[in-house]
Amino acid sequence: MKETIIEGNLCREFYTAEKCYITELSNTPDDPEASIARARVEPGITTRRHRLRGTSERYYILSGKGIVEVGELAPQEVYPGDIVLIPPMCPQRITNTGSEDLVFLAVCTPRFLIDVYEDIEDSSMRE
Repeated sequence: MKETIIEGNLCREFYTAEKCYITELSNTPDDPEASIARARVEPGITTRRHRLRGTSERYYILSGKGIVEVGELAPQEVYPGDIVLIPPMCPQRITNTGSEDLVFLAVCTPRFLIDVYEDIEDSSMRE
């Protein structure tokens, strides 16, 4: 990695099959150690259950409220300022329980690559 400044551009938001909107804030081969994305989940929506191979993820809740399901933990409410730690291969999903968008940062280490994503919506959380 070398010193650089990446200009933010929330207009690059795209919808995913996971049922949320993503804006890649920092995800480049020049910084393979980490990536940062802004995720937005609309009211009443639950993202698809998934896990990441070889990649840890952290959610930092910016706004809204929801219920997160992570691994063996009981479902838990999350609010702005909360941080959710998700180890590699840990099943996860989040539900927006509020009336406004649920917005959070997803920080992945190493950086997120699409080939590490596994949709496990139709399988048990206890795999």
